[in-house]
Amino acid sequence: MQKAGDVILGGLFKVHYTSVFHEPTFTSEPNQLSCQGFDPPGFRHAMTMAYAIDEINKNPNLLQNVSLGYSLYDNCATLVIGFSAALSLASGREEQFLLQETCLGTTPVLGIVGDPISTFSIATSDVIGLFKLPMVSYFATCSCLSDRRRFPSFFRTIPSDAFQVRAMIQIMKHFGWTWAGLLVSDDDYGRHVARSFQSDLTESIGGCLAYSEILPWGDNPAELKRIVVRQNMTGLQWMASEAWTTATGLQTPRFMPYLGGTLGIAIRRGEISGLKDFLLKTSPDKSNNHRNRMVSQFWEYTFRCKFAPSPAGWVEAGGALCTGQEDLASVETDFLDVSNLRPEYNIYKAVYALAYALDDMLRCVPGRGPFSGHSCAALQTLEPWQLIHYLEKVNFTTTFGDQVSFDENGDALPIYDIINWQWLPDGKINVQNVGVVKKSASKGEELTLDEENIFWSFVFKQVNPVYCFFFLSWYFMTHNNTIKKC
Repeated sequence: MQKAGDVILGGLFKVHYTSVFHEPTFTSEPNQLSCQGFDPPGFRHAMTMAYAIDEINKNPNLLQNVSLGYSLYDNCATLVIGFSAALSLASGREEQFLLQETCLGTTPVLGIVGDPISTFSIATSDVIGLFKLPMVSYFATCSCLSDRRRFPSFFRTIPSDAFQVRAMIQIMKHFGWTWAGLLVSDDDYGRHVARSFQSDLTESIGGCLAYSEILPWGDNPAELKRIVVRQNMTGLQWMASEAWTTATGLQTPRFMPYLGGTLGIAIRRGEISGLKDFLLKTSPDKSNNHRNRMVSQFWEYTFRCKFAPSPAGWVEAGGALCTGQEDLASVETDFLDVSNLRPEYNIYKAVYALAYALDDMLRCVPGRGPFSGHSCAALQTLEPWQLIHYLEKVNFTTTFGDQVSFDENGDALPIYDIINWQWLPDGKINVQNVGVVKKSASKGEELTLDEENIFWSFVFKQVNPVYCFFFLSWYFMTHNNTIKKC
């Protein structure tokens, strides 16, 4: 999905859950990967970046006389696709834009928002760093990405797992919990956290790790069952990482006897005024008889229709043709849910961080610049490494009141919401904010908890929990079918 501009920002988003490999029918055809499983929230993430850029272009006080454009790619939750997209952005191989009104060419991409997955960001940043192209992730949390020597151009608006672990340790210390079991996923995210958590647990509160288990990827019910039945699941206190704290698939009556009372570290929720109105304007692009593929897939998914030409026999079998005139406001879709903007808020901050860095750079006074001979960067000859210099110095406050800046490792000032899974007497489930943990330049790390509003799955004031389970993974979000089998 693309929009022309004087400066182009790239974006990497998980708009599909996975991809499928297709072997060629004929030997002359290449192997192909196709994306499968459309994800409305993932598409909303991409559209949030589009909205942020639209809002910046309308702001008379930011990037005057310079328009931002974008080139957004779907990583399909597949490394080879996300990696290929990032390289296309870095090397200028994406589709050409109409520059001004007289010539065609490729506007340079000066920064990338993404990738959301830690493993993808590691692989991509290893190469993107060679181009000195700034990359600002909104969801990759692996503490390994704070290695400035290996990832010199990587930034992020989501806190590092190192802070997430310290936040969990602070909560444990607050309640006097010293014995914990640890469950992690078999990836960079889980393994790095396991090492830092075990170390911090002992050093910070003298706690003990009862056990540590790595949950397998793939369909392995026997191994999952072995791990699950190792302890009685009821009457225990769970703590959730940001990867599954807000997973609605788990917030059901079926799981509440086990997961009710869960305390979780959640990505900071923000409010983005005007986003829903912008999303409601989404529609298939019919200009020049060309329809945007990503928007078309969203449209077909939402309205259960197909744009012509449809597969042979599909319409006759009961399907419908999309007209592009369907009313988006008349359907229920996760795409329009802006009540709990967490990854979106990080995306919004990432786009604005790049925009403020570019704005600062263009305000440079010749003879007082930071480059050779006190020179300034010029828009016509701008290099991505010059933007990194200004991105490192970005410091602004969002309309929601949160400060955004980056430390020497490219990490933003960390802030997390603490939420609690509450099982109400009427059987309803409520996910409630019960605190904040953050770090500020002046006060250091702070933990605030509203204990009176915390729901416990046991009589907390009489019996302390014996175990405190931690689960740090994307696992529940992508393996729900496997869990149901168990």
